[in-house]
Amino acid sequence: MTNGTIPAEQRKKSIREISPIDVYKLLPKTNCKECHESNCMAFATRLVNGELMLADCPPLFTAEYQAARYDLGLLLAPPVRSLTFGTGAQQCTIGGKYVLQRHEFMYHNPTGIAIDVDDLMTDEELHARVHRIEQFSYNYIGRKLALNAIAIRSVSGDPAAFGKAVRTVSGITDLPLILCSLDPAVMEAGLAESKDRRPLIYAATEKNWKPLSDLALAFHVPLVVHTDGDPALLRCLIKTLNACGLTDLVLDPGMLAEDGLSETLHTLTTLRTAACRDLDELSGYPLLGVPLAVWTSEEISMDVLKWREAITASMLMSRYADLLIMHSLDGWVLLPQLIWRFNLYTDPRKPVSVEAGIRTFGHPDKNSPVLITTNYALTFFTVESDIKTAGLDCYLIVADTGGLSVESAVAGRYFSADSIVTALKDMQAENLVSHKTLIIPGLAARLSGETEEASGWKILVGPKDSSGLPQYLRQRWPPHQA
Repeated sequence: MTNGTIPAEQRKKSIREISPIDVYKLLPKTNCKECHESNCMAFATRLVNGELMLADCPPLFTAEYQAARYDLGLLLAPPVRSLTFGTGAQQCTIGGKYVLQRHEFMYHNPTGIAIDVDDLMTDEELHARVHRIEQFSYNYIGRKLALNAIAIRSVSGDPAAFGKAVRTVSGITDLPLILCSLDPAVMEAGLAESKDRRPLIYAATEKNWKPLSDLALAFHVPLVVHTDGDPALLRCLIKTLNACGLTDLVLDPGMLAEDGLSETLHTLTTLRTAACRDLDELSGYPLLGVPLAVWTSEEISMDVLKWREAITASMLMSRYADLLIMHSLDGWVLLPQLIWRFNLYTDPRKPVSVEAGIRTFGHPDKNSPVLITTNYALTFFTVESDIKTAGLDCYLIVADTGGLSVESAVAGRYFSADSIVTALKDMQAENLVSHKTLIIPGLAARLSGETEEASGWKILVGPKDSSGLPQYLRQRWPPHQA
């Protein structure tokens, strides 16, 4: 049993310096297996690796281990705090970062992307734009990529107009809201219409921090702290707001578009470096970037402005922005951000994979072809797309290769005669069809002989690219017609 305190120097360790032993000392040590691990040491190892959470250990959440749970929370707390705004299934969590460089561990909580509306729009315009924001999505290797929030800007400066816009948007979407105004009276009108939605409010500055902080405390909402490129002033505001009891903060050090973009990126990098490398608590908050700022430029070409917003958003995301506020809804502007975010926030220690098993396409029968591929996500979804596009009736065995592509899995012996035989047996492929013929990928052609000998199945070598499957099957299936 712990006394509920751990040394400050231990709490100051980065995730890379925390050993499983540090965690194990604070666990119940009962080896109860309620976490589905073999023992508490195995659980501690996976906890440090970011593969499990404290909630996966039920005994920790009993009264007996309350102090230990508190200590573990301190020990494993990320240098960059996490913050959640919005409510329900679509709430947005940002921050929670442990490391500066992705390869050191992994990034948690993907960058939130918000699209703006304003209080000068008519109800019809608000409905149309909000609908477009909600419907904007893209299926990328089996994952749905979508936008995360709506930023409602006060352009009129009128509390009544802003309150009406917030009320309208709140009534038509469950997406999290960001309320944007520097005027406390306007902000209060917006909060009154969204008090049950836990919006993020933007922003406290050196001029309005007191009334904005009072509103954040009164409505229990997180607050953005904004300065115009002055890191020293930003630190001063953070200290002041902390003293007022506010810890749910997001930092906006100021967005300098065009010629000032390099300075903005430098400031964001400095703040995140201070948090993750120096464990500076005043820098350890989520960071906000505003690509929307490029629209204040004197440039008159809409396409140029959209292009600038796109590259600005990509650079801000790459340089540690945890939340972006954007304007354009064009696919060529947003899709690169969604795909880049997806790739940036995958675990670099694990390939992106799908679950192994048998997939059924169309209406196959006992005479239909049986194919096999690996569980690398990009490979699987490419094969799946080609099969569906061609309208093929077949079975596809997805073998567990640790998320490696066909060529890599063959080279590393993760996709071999033995693993193919195991997959055939584990998935009881012989019960699916009346024949014993298996089509392997063309890139695994060298496995055909030994697989045929080891499995007792007739092995056909398919095309190297799955787009060639329709023509291949027309020519080679059924086998006795080839």
